[in-house]
Amino acid sequence: MSTSTSNRGRRAFLVGGGIASLSAAVLLIRDGGFQGTDIFILEEMQVAGGALDGSGNADTGYVTRGGRMWTEEAYVCLWNVLDSVPDRDGAGSLKDAVWDFNEALQSHANARLIDRHHRILDAADLGFDARDRVDVLRLLATPERMLGAERIEDCFSAHFFDTNFWAMWRTTFAFQNWHSAVEMRRYLLRFLQELPRIHTLAGVRRTALNQYDSVVRPMQDWLAHQGVAFQFGTRVVDMDFEDFAELTDVARDGDGLRVTAIHCVRGDEFFSHRVGPDDLVFATLGSMTADARSGDNDHAPALLRDKRDGGWTLWENLARKVPTLGRPQAFNGNVDESKWESFTVTLRSPLLVKRIEAFSGNAPGTGGLMTFKDSAWLMSIVVPHAPHFAGQPEGVYTLWGYGLFVDNKGDHVDKPMADCSGEEILTELMHQLGFEDILDEVRRTSTVIPVMLPYITSQFERREPTDRPAVVPRGTRNFAVLGQYVEIPEDVVFTVEYSVRSAMHAVYGLLQLEHEIPAIYHGAAHPKVALESFKALML
Repeated sequence: MSTSTSNRGRRAFLVGGGIASLSAAVLLIRDGGFQGTDIFILEEMQVAGGALDGSGNADTGYVTRGGRMWTEEAYVCLWNVLDSVPDRDGAGSLKDAVWDFNEALQSHANARLIDRHHRILDAADLGFDARDRVDVLRLLATPERMLGAERIEDCFSAHFFDTNFWAMWRTTFAFQNWHSAVEMRRYLLRFLQELPRIHTLAGVRRTALNQYDSVVRPMQDWLAHQGVAFQFGTRVVDMDFEDFAELTDVARDGDGLRVTAIHCVRGDEFFSHRVGPDDLVFATLGSMTADARSGDNDHAPALLRDKRDGGWTLWENLARKVPTLGRPQAFNGNVDESKWESFTVTLRSPLLVKRIEAFSGNAPGTGGLMTFKDSAWLMSIVVPHAPHFAGQPEGVYTLWGYGLFVDNKGDHVDKPMADCSGEEILTELMHQLGFEDILDEVRRTSTVIPVMLPYITSQFERREPTDRPAVVPRGTRNFAVLGQYVEIPEDVVFTVEYSVRSAMHAVYGLLQLEHEIPAIYHGAAHPKVALESFKALML
């Protein structure tokens, strides 16, 4: 812990209770000398964690909206923060817990791709032809400013999109053909080391339970023990800035733009937090899980297009006031380009899990995404190690999956995925696996909760350089922004690492700390990694 006392008595307000704010709070205490009792986390939901969720029970069904895979090399800021937070059992840090779990249960997927005939494909054959290889190298060599707002599909031939590589890459990271070529390029650079192992996902690091139970809850417990105040059910809708009329002069007058008030809604109550001259404000902008809605066994989830949650309200209001805070419309303006649907299956019988294990050769928790390459929904599933949820009874198992093409009719269910109930999604899955003989028994002993996510891949939308604000926006004195919709050069959105790195930039930047932020990992800078990746590309 930092022994600095220079920041004692200063307050910090953190808007949003996701991993970015939780990490910022840890860093404020560890490196900034803040007292936990001077830190306030304002969260619209009744639970911390943001997109890192995990809820439910064995009777009504468990649910996680998304699935996240970490890697040892690329997630350096995350490991840095988790190394400072004790695990709930007190035996070590959260980082130690993750690494120990992965040492005991190593990933090596044997059934990464499955075709329409229920055959496991040789996914080690990435399927590139000469033009595909040239196009990949060309994209890597093209500066971002020259790519501009190009789509991924603008950079490759039709053949590329039929390759095993694209089927695995896009389902691992959730890319659509129309997403930003700039983001694709960043991903290739950041995860170049995955090329030789994309077919096994051997580089993936997982948590023992879902990431809410394994990471968020112990972080929240530790922060609460330090005195951090969590104000749940609190929607932040706007902020006041001092000297806003002089915004165009802030870069030269040395004073800058300062937040003076945070305006909130809790139930029917409107209230404000006054921000003192020495206080700091950190705001998470936007939300990939805003307006997520769940279905059940008998009902499809609703697709909301009218922004009913407050995930975008604050950013939209601030951007109208402050030109340097970006353009949220670039990310929330086209639901049909950013939506997909996930589903969690709670299994009260081992039948399906044992059948998948026999088919794939992977015990639960040792495989990766199994993608049905020819499926109309481009469906993928993963079977985690049990238990995957705190309190999950012995003999109960879970399976998580998602589909990228939710508007297409299924191959076996004559409805778009978006219109399907949980049971209908399970039916489609069982046919994709070729397990029709056990369909009735699996239906009888399972609960499926589908979740529609309108903005889940909105970070990948094509954008201009100024559409995402800097972590510490130009001219601000006591204000920084966090999360997936800020600009961190060279790093990749849709990762927990991006949120944690934004927290480091924000805390160290506003406090003017000289602490070194871990360097962004680039496989190309390591000769052995670069060579192995080049070999995988050329084979």
